[in-house]
Amino acid sequence: MPTALITGGTSGIGRATAELLHERGYRVAVTGRNPESIARARRELPPEVLVVRADARVTADTDALIESVREHFGSLDLLFLNAGVFRPAPVSEVTEEAFDEAVDVNFKGQYFTLQKALPLLTDGGSIVLTVGIVGADRGAPGATVVAATRGALLAMLPSLALELAPRGIRVNAVSPGSTETPLYDKLGVPAEARAAMSAGIPFQRFATGGEVAEVVAFLASDAARYVTGQEVTVAGGLGLGLGG
Repeated sequence: MPTALITGGTSGIGRATAELLHERGYRVAVTGRNPESIARARRELPPEVLVVRADARVTADTDALIESVREHFGSLDLLFLNAGVFRPAPVSEVTEEAFDEAVDVNFKGQYFTLQKALPLLTDGGSIVLTVGIVGADRGAPGATVVAATRGALLAMLPSLALELAPRGIRVNAVSPGSTETPLYDKLGVPAEARAAMSAGIPFQRFATGGEVAEVVAFLASDAARYVTGQEVTVAGGLGLGLGG
């Protein structure tokens, strides 16, 4: 039975991926740091799914997480590094505290989770990084910090894929566009603003978490056994036109 660890897996895309993989026969562990989303996940996810409170900023939490996964699963076939924070703000208003949090969660925390999980990853396993369409070649006002920190994951993708290729471990990234997750509620984005955003997407709607989860599942599967070092954009055609 294949196994998967999903950071940031108690809500949104991470949770949708956990549900999909569980349906397909995976043993799944998810992490979160928000007490409400952790409690909800423990109530609503299948009881076989391991829900672990872990703050990606805290090395001791990561050590405890990996030990828990080792005890429950013994090894890992998929590591989905999905945890992240996004607090939009113009450059003039970004605080050092917000900057440090984004670096610690979006990049440093994911990097060291990967490092500590590597001994558990089976040869031929899969690592998937969540990046997002705002990065090196696309931008949005107020997104400088998330672009830099998520983009750092994308920048290391080719080197990481080459380094782990001798073990047959594939490393890829998924970059969602606008997706129906609790994030927009947390940010207080009103319905009319979401409608305007949808109008700018060729498919005229946001993605569902399940649609992004399907791509993650593909990258983890044998169907993608010869795919590594790639970024898959899941954005309904956003950014393809001459006007962006």
